[in-house]
Amino acid sequence: MRFRRSTVLLACLAVLASGCGVASRAQDAGDGTAPGVGSNPPSGPVGPIPAGLEKFYQQKPDWERCGSNQQCATIEVPLDYSKPAGETIELRARKVLARDRGGRIGSLFINPGGPGASGQEFAAQTPMLFGSSLLRKFDIIGWDPRGVGESTPVKCLDTAELDAMIAADGSPDNATEIADLDKQSKILAAGCQQRSGQLLPHVSTKDAARDIDVLRGIVGDSQLYYLGMSYGTYLGATYAELFPKNVGRLVLDGAVDPAITSQQMGMAQAKGFDKALDAFAEDCAQRSCKLGSSKSEVLAKVDQLLKISDENPLPGDGNREVTQALVVLGLVYPLYLKEFWPRLEEAVTDGLAGNGARLLALADEYTDRKPSGYGDNSNEAQIAVNCLDRPDFSSIAQIQAEAADFKAASPRFGEFLAWSSAACVNWPVKAVNKPHAIKAAGAKPIMVLGTTRDPATPYEWSVGLAHQLESGILVTRDGDGHTAYLSGNACVKNVVESYLVQGNTPASDIKC
Repeated sequence: MRFRRSTVLLACLAVLASGCGVASRAQDAGDGTAPGVGSNPPSGPVGPIPAGLEKFYQQKPDWERCGSNQQCATIEVPLDYSKPAGETIELRARKVLARDRGGRIGSLFINPGGPGASGQEFAAQTPMLFGSSLLRKFDIIGWDPRGVGESTPVKCLDTAELDAMIAADGSPDNATEIADLDKQSKILAAGCQQRSGQLLPHVSTKDAARDIDVLRGIVGDSQLYYLGMSYGTYLGATYAELFPKNVGRLVLDGAVDPAITSQQMGMAQAKGFDKALDAFAEDCAQRSCKLGSSKSEVLAKVDQLLKISDENPLPGDGNREVTQALVVLGLVYPLYLKEFWPRLEEAVTDGLAGNGARLLALADEYTDRKPSGYGDNSNEAQIAVNCLDRPDFSSIAQIQAEAADFKAASPRFGEFLAWSSAACVNWPVKAVNKPHAIKAAGAKPIMVLGTTRDPATPYEWSVGLAHQLESGILVTRDGDGHTAYLSGNACVKNVVESYLVQGNTPASDIKC
């Protein structure tokens, strides 16, 4: 699978926020009062409603209390926007009510990325993550996009089948291993078609962006205020392309470049994780860590671990072995967040000693694997959206032909990113979109955030999107880890919140 942003990371960020220095910026509680359901609704016209969609934009959801200062509702949207009178599906949304009801600006819609991550879970964590000015002035609204979580979900595999797919050799060395990857791809495609065949053609990012406009209309906002992270930037940019006149203030953090191919995306992401691993190794060596006293020694230990696990799986939790693919996920996950680097050091150290339990635990966090099975359908939803959004490798033979180039560009992660595309080779639905630059002509200024050593969404993607958008503004964070707003960088925080709350738009690009 393509490496992704996990909602588990957001939960970990929330824990860090409650136990370290970022808490002071994120937990100004305001008055803490939960107003009554439906109190002080937004005012103002929502703009023209697309023909045939009136019943969706004008529906009145039953917002019910689902936590302190929070309300949840189920929203109805068309399965197929070209047939609005046809079948419908459901979206589940969560609203964290603005603390300053009298000074409330409107709604701030949020998406944590993925694709496949739960916006509901993200919204529930925002009281510990977001700055107090956002929590005071906005109803924070997160929803599970179509195909995800508690919305009408994509369903494909049972736990055993998903375990087998994720653990399959991601750097096949022979015909048998290549055939196994092809087999796993066919099992996935057949399972998705059998369980979710009607939904699969309608989980594209364009469909999800149209859902956002329905949600905007339902809450009564005349324009969209939005904060999207990682894949959520692609969703936000797609919204701006479809509805430029409805753009209010958009922040796109850790951007995906819509103009590059899936192959270019995989190559850049592989390089990004290699770069992040280099930064970890240098930091580890400077601390005289257990893996070596120089960057090269640390990286040699990682290479040794990858070789060992490719030859023979490591023992894991007593029930599951740790294959090389799971080792890679265990390496990748801590690279998203610098605070996890000590866990990465311990996991690699244990792995070299023949104990894969820590690596398995990291991989399981990344894929949301619980002792009883998977906690959500994010793994399947991610594949369903990605395979539909843009063409990928067309055959196993094409992947095999290009895997060497991926490995040359990224010695440790390149092959895995190339072979992750096998998931789409046998996909039952053709891609509906093609890579293209998004200009969003006529939209108000859109803020794009990029982090210089972001492993998952390389910095050049943010540069690319900001330059494509006619009204794009680039904010650069010099640092490690994935995305910028939740990184604890005071400069980024101030720029973002000033833009969203006061509408202060930088006159030119900013470096933080």
